[in-house]
Parts: sequence; C-alpha cells; structure tokens
Amino acid sequence: MKPIVLALIVAVASTVAPSPSADSQTGASRVALATVSDPRNRPIVDVSADDFIIQEAGAAREILSVRPGDYPIVLLIDTSSHARNDFPMIRKAAERFVDRIGARPLAIVTCGSAPKVVASFDDDLATVKARLDGLGSDPNATATLLEGAALAAQMIQKTATLFSSMIVLSSATVDGSRGSPDEMLASIVDSGAILHIVANGSVQAMAGNGFRPGAALRAVAEQSRGEFTPIYSAASFQAALERLADRLSAEMMIEYLVPVGSKPSDVKVGVRIAGAQVHGLGVAPR
Repeated sequence: MKPIVLALIVAVASTVAPSPSADSQTGASRVALATVSDPRNRPIVDVSADDFIIQEAGAAREILSVRPGDYPIVLLIDTSSHARNDFPMIRKAAERFVDRIGARPLAIVTCGSAPKVVASFDDDLATVKARLDGLGSDPNATATLLEGAALAAQMIQKTATLFSSMIVLSSATVDGSRGSPDEMLASIVDSGAILHIVANGSVQAMAGNGFRPGAALRAVAEQSRGEFTPIYSAASFQAALERLADRLSAEMMIEYLVPVGSKPSDVKVGVRIAGAQVHGLGVAPR
C-alpha cells in the first residue's frame, strides 16, 4: 500500500481557537480547509470523514465531519476608466463565476474612485446577480484596488466567519487608493481572508507616493494561500475565473476534535486514497 502523505497546513491567523460547535466538557474542535487531487491534479470531492487523517504536533486527531467549503466571498470589481474597454468581459466572467459558485454568501464591492458595496452578504443570489448585471465602468474614475480590499476586509471581519475569500478583478495599471497603505494592508491580513487577484500584469504605483500595490497585494495573496493571476487580455478573465471556480468548488472544511486549550501546532492532513494529494489551505482562526 502506498504510504499516506501528510500535507502541512499553516494557520491563517496568529491566534486560533476551538470551533463553538463542540461540547466543551468532552473536548473542543478546529476546522481545517483543504483540497484533494488525483495524480493528474484533478480535484477529488467524493471523500468522507473516514478518508481523512489529521495530526497536530504528531498526535492523531479524530475527524468529526467534512463538508464543502461554502464560506463567504467578496468580488472586488474594477469599474475605473482603466477597465472601460475590458469591462464587458470582466462582467461576463464575473457572472459566469457567480453562476458556478453561487450557493454561498456573496458580496460585490466596486473599486472605481470611492469603493462602494453594491451587494452585501445579506442579499439573496438574485439580487447579487441583478446588481452585477447593472454595473458599468466610470470613464472619470481612478482604480482603488487596495482601498476596496480594505473595505471588503471590514465586511468580512463583521461576519466572524471561519473562512472567507476576496477576489479582485482589475485592468488597472495604476492604483489610486487613498489613506495609509500599511493600515489598509493590515486590515486585509487581519481579516484572515484568502485573497485571489486576477489583474493586469503591469499594475504599478499608487498615485503620488510610489507605493506598489500590485507587489504588496501579490505578497498578501501568497501569504493567505490565494492566487495572483496576471493577465494581458480581456479574454483571460473568464479562463482565470474558471480555474478559480474549480478550486473553490473542490475545497472542503474538515472539523476535528482537539484537547481543550491546545494550539494548532504543526497541523498536517492526509487522505487514505491511493495516489491522492492533499493541499492544506489553513486552520480556522477565531
């Protein structure tokens, strides 16, 4: 029998606490986010709690449940003048993406001049789709990607969700976000969200101070175990979002028992499926 390979999971926040769903008298629980793929890197979703193995600091943990990673997502859409030529393709790609992953809380934030929440987590899917369909680019607006991501981070923090994602779609080459870059980046990191970016590969400086938001956001995406996808044509938005939808559809949340008061040290996850690989994406923060 092929040996089971355990993938290391890095906690997505500096503090991690038990999930409130477990009985505090008998133990506590945590939740890990992971994907499973076959030798050809195709996702495997037909897995159960009995298929997984989880260790913390070398100690085996009991798996309680496995379910799809249907956590909240914020779509951040560039509606600035930079996007005016690409916007029909950006909107079409976003609409297709929502159709594929829509059975979860979704919000939309526009990033043209002052960022704006056009659909919140409280809106139903029909409303989200209608608001998305009604979006257009503003020929007089400057892109504000970093500022928009900070606004999305504030929305996510209010939900106290175990996991979340922000997905940035932009054609901008320059970001004009106002305020302190360090404070905005800190709020994004503190939200614990997985950041995915599909953006112009030549995004450069923030107006006026030489800050490079493209490089900074890419670093945050990598730190959060998200993806940074540089594109150079409008047609690439849909291809990039299709790949991202494949990943999100394959993510699973694995709840497991832990000793009360323990910390998630050296968390590893594996599966009892021959040839399968596990990709750990984080342990739920609190």
